[in-house]
Amino acid sequence: MGGKTYDVVVIGSGFGGAVMAARLAERGQKVLILERGRRWETKDYPRDPDDAWLWDERYPQTFNGWADIQFFDDMAIARGAGVGGGSLIYASVSIVPPKERFEHGWPSAISYEEMHPYYERVGRMLNVQTLPQNQLTKRYELMREAAGNNGIGERFQPVELAVSFNPEWHYGLDDPFNDNQSKSWINDQGQQQGTCIHCGNCDAGCQVKAKNTLDLNYIPLAEQHGADVWPLHIARKIMPLDGGGYRVDFDEIVEGGLQPGSVSAKKVVLAAGSLGSTELLLRCRDQFKTLPNLSRRLGYNWSPNGDFITPSVHRREVSASQGPTISSAIDLLDGEYRDAKLFIEDGGFPDLLGNYLEQHIKRRWLPFRSRFGLIFNALARRVRARDPLDNVMLWFGQAVDAADGRFYLGRPWYAPWRRQLMLDWDISKSEATMDAMAELHKDLSYATGGIPFIPPTWSLLKNLITPHPLGGCGMGETAEDGVVDHLGQVFGYPGLYVVDGAILPQALGLNPSRTIAALAERSAEKIAL
Repeated sequence: MGGKTYDVVVIGSGFGGAVMAARLAERGQKVLILERGRRWETKDYPRDPDDAWLWDERYPQTFNGWADIQFFDDMAIARGAGVGGGSLIYASVSIVPPKERFEHGWPSAISYEEMHPYYERVGRMLNVQTLPQNQLTKRYELMREAAGNNGIGERFQPVELAVSFNPEWHYGLDDPFNDNQSKSWINDQGQQQGTCIHCGNCDAGCQVKAKNTLDLNYIPLAEQHGADVWPLHIARKIMPLDGGGYRVDFDEIVEGGLQPGSVSAKKVVLAAGSLGSTELLLRCRDQFKTLPNLSRRLGYNWSPNGDFITPSVHRREVSASQGPTISSAIDLLDGEYRDAKLFIEDGGFPDLLGNYLEQHIKRRWLPFRSRFGLIFNALARRVRARDPLDNVMLWFGQAVDAADGRFYLGRPWYAPWRRQLMLDWDISKSEATMDAMAELHKDLSYATGGIPFIPPTWSLLKNLITPHPLGGCGMGETAEDGVVDHLGQVFGYPGLYVVDGAILPQALGLNPSRTIAALAERSAEKIAL
């Protein structure tokens, strides 16, 4: 594909790109979405060890799977890869930050009051709701008990989730985790979905489509208004055109390798995430020289959003592989605990071994199912009912860290001819905050009879991993203090926008997806066409 002209090219299909594409297409624009990853179907979700689990930036023609994990000095960053972006792998949490998170650091046009209607719009679109009272998980109850035992019970709260629940489902059903227990329904965009069966596969692909990922709402809405979606297209370069507009060069992943192409548009919306958008602009400024006047602030104020995980072992059932990955939180963003602004969540994880076993039971017994149906069903039920780490709790957490990381293009010592994205990130200004997080996790664990295990990657090496990278193309009032304005338009380049997690000027301290989508809703409504 290539050589075509559109009104708008959107690079990326996550919480910024999908929203921008849908709303601009609704406004009558001819829109194209370029997405580096696949268009996933439920039958293709990774379950076996040999399935397409990983994406590799260096070899996308070979490794173009479900998740991308990039390693930097003292930091690993996890991202989704596919139509729907990070919504494919995130834990479905859709939170509106407290008003105080907008009091400092944002452009004057951005405030809690300004953003509120856009948060509401996203909530309706993603059908957000809290876990029904008749479906509370053991982890939810453990979190509530932990908060109460530590004297912060009033800080405990359920969190809103972009998940559809059937109020009639409950754990007492016969074989409750069977896919057949999911109730089918048609959403407002005409997509068939199901309701949650607490199978725990939120991060590995919800096979019943209870998780309201972007490929089930905003992206179909964009397509209904004429937008095109090109999966397996990796944007490589953005170049201004004489007379206005931009050309986007890309590589298409085809059988046997990569095929170059290009497309032109009046406007380009860069929505490839904190890493993807920042790297592409850095290459256009410092390597290709196609956008030489980009702000000197490009790459700065990067944040891992204070992400931290502490596992603990308990003498009671926790059932971490059952229920939504996250369902509740303890809000300490006011800094009451050790002057650190923290947001603690209960954490689950998919039963990958159970998924593997159930898939193989289905495949092995399928030819004999009519003859040995009872045996097949009994084996499958046994696998679904098991929880191999029944006593393990994951204490999740996010925090308002220093947001003082910087991305840049460097040359690795082992391959000096190559220019690659590098991260200059010093833990020193955020270490007290992360230590407070670890101590609170231990307090919560001990308060519920658990034995916490602070990962040695932190206690010894001060290394972290985050699925919530923010910053690098931060909002500002001018090019001296930011890369983009309050609508995401790049300073010095009319018609070029960044609308994703890269534009957040500071750490949020809680799950950022709804904020990113709300900023996109606002930008799509207000930009001049």
